[in-house]
Amino acid sequence: MVLAKKAIRCLSKSYKSFIKIWLRRKTSSSPIDAKPSRPKQIQQESVVDDKSGEHTNVIRNTGLNANALREKNIMMSSRLGCCLFRHRSLGNSRLPSNSMASTSRNNSINRKRDNHKRSKSVESFANFVPPPYLLNTSGSFQMPTRMPSRNGSRKSGAPIMYSNSSGMLKPPPIEKTLECTLEELCYGCTKKVMITRDVLTDTGSVVKEEEQLTINVEPGWKKGTKITFVGKGNMRPNAYQEDIVFHVSEKGHQLFRREGDDLALCLEIPLIKALTGCTISVPLLGGDHMNLTVDDVIYPGYQKIVTDQGMSISRESGKRGDLRITFLVEFPTHLTDNQRSDVFGILQNSC
Repeated sequence: MVLAKKAIRCLSKSYKSFIKIWLRRKTSSSPIDAKPSRPKQIQQESVVDDKSGEHTNVIRNTGLNANALREKNIMMSSRLGCCLFRHRSLGNSRLPSNSMASTSRNNSINRKRDNHKRSKSVESFANFVPPPYLLNTSGSFQMPTRMPSRNGSRKSGAPIMYSNSSGMLKPPPIEKTLECTLEELCYGCTKKVMITRDVLTDTGSVVKEEEQLTINVEPGWKKGTKITFVGKGNMRPNAYQEDIVFHVSEKGHQLFRREGDDLALCLEIPLIKALTGCTISVPLLGGDHMNLTVDDVIYPGYQKIVTDQGMSISRESGKRGDLRITFLVEFPTHLTDNQRSDVFGILQNSC
């Protein structure tokens, strides 16, 4: 905006200077010295001055040389250091007539002070050094598409915020715990839960209401799974009805411990079976048993993996994890001297 204003001022200054030079030559030259020429077509009209608002009579002269007028305009603009110049066409040029020369002189005299001030601004514009952000990579002047603000930042569009026109607020949900056994989480089940909530009547009073909720537990659900019932909670004035969220938790089991999709089981066997091998009955989740034969020497911490006997996998229907069996060896608490001697004789060369 600052550069555009300076360019407009420079344009007006060059046009006024051209009028003054033309008036001096017109008044100094006598009718005798004037060269005979063909009659010029002159048309007089009334124009309103853009700055002062005064009505000024001007003429439309079509007898001037277009090339000479254009050369004078270019010469005056180059002297004033103006970078932008826009001249009028020959048909739109407006010059004062001889009858109104005195009026133009008076107007020019009254505007000497303004011209003096504007000449200073033109000189400062001619010596204007553009700031770095107005120069491109080659060092030439470049008008920015968007001027930076004083603090150096650019204005960005603010995000549109949507208001709640209804004025209703959404309260936080009511959280409850849903306890499930490993058998229920492995095979799935249906659980029914009775809840009690506050309900507003037409008169504005609060009454208690009971409702039974049905939850279908799917096979493979894990601890922390959330089940949400929308709008089943308490009712409050000027607010939406609360939601109820159930968090699944696992009940402890006497034999098994869940490890992701697998089950862990610890079994204790006597020392003689651990050393000689054995077939043992292994309990399974749900109450069944299976026979497991072990021919290896079982040492404390020995682990046996039984596939497809763990927890159900929710993302893969029909598939189950593994059953990891860890053996604990039961050592005898008392041995006789003969037993000690026999054991020593058997095991002294076993390592």
